[in-house]
Amino acid sequence: LFGATERPNHKKIGFDIGDIIKSKKTGVIITDDFIPLFAKTDAVIDFSLPKATVVHSKYAAQARIIHVIGTTGFSDSEIKKISYAAQHATIIKSGNMSIGVNILEKLVSEVSKSLSEEFQIQINEVHHKHKIDAPSGTAMETLKRMAEASGDWGPDPTEHENLLGARGAVGKDGITVHSVRLRGLVAHQEVLLGANGETLTLRHDSLDRSSFMGGITLACRVIEEHPGVTVGLDTFLGV
Repeated sequence: LFGATERPNHKKIGFDIGDIIKSKKTGVIITDDFIPLFAKTDAVIDFSLPKATVVHSKYAAQARIIHVIGTTGFSDSEIKKISYAAQHATIIKSGNMSIGVNILEKLVSEVSKSLSEEFQIQINEVHHKHKIDAPSGTAMETLKRMAEASGDWGPDPTEHENLLGARGAVGKDGITVHSVRLRGLVAHQEVLLGANGETLTLRHDSLDRSSFMGGITLACRVIEEHPGVTVGLDTFLGV
């Protein structure tokens, strides 16, 4: 670990990263000046906000380094800017860095090819209360894969919103997405499929943020061999 950054005026600027992860002192001090770090490092691991990630991608391109993006909630224009940066930076963008989640997305895509019309589908995603985007990037990617596999694609689930941190919508092929934000959670997703007299549930639970490290380290190892933008980790999983 070469450096750690935060937004300007964040209360943790100047802290040793060891204080944050409750470990011994590392000598890595949190700063809001990321440009000198980008000039010296080999790869940037980015879990921030869309606006910040777009800026990071620009400087990663200038430094010709690897940019691993776990940020979600991008607009179409922001995606275009990241793709432009990929002309000079090697970028992997994944809505979820958990290897288990990426396997789940592959599974639901395969399941969708075999569903009869009598099946109803619901995606439930529940996250910690500080997660901003809803539905999550993972839920959106799962919905997209299921709809593409079944030959139909519904409207953006964010079109419909209600209170208390939960959102839901029904696409034209009947896939419902329900989002919950609640204290005490990390990241959980389940795909429910129901027909007459039977149900099928595919579920993944991240019990600790360490679950995301497997995908991050995998991306850093192999992404240099894949110039441009790679979306999703399943390319590297052999699934």
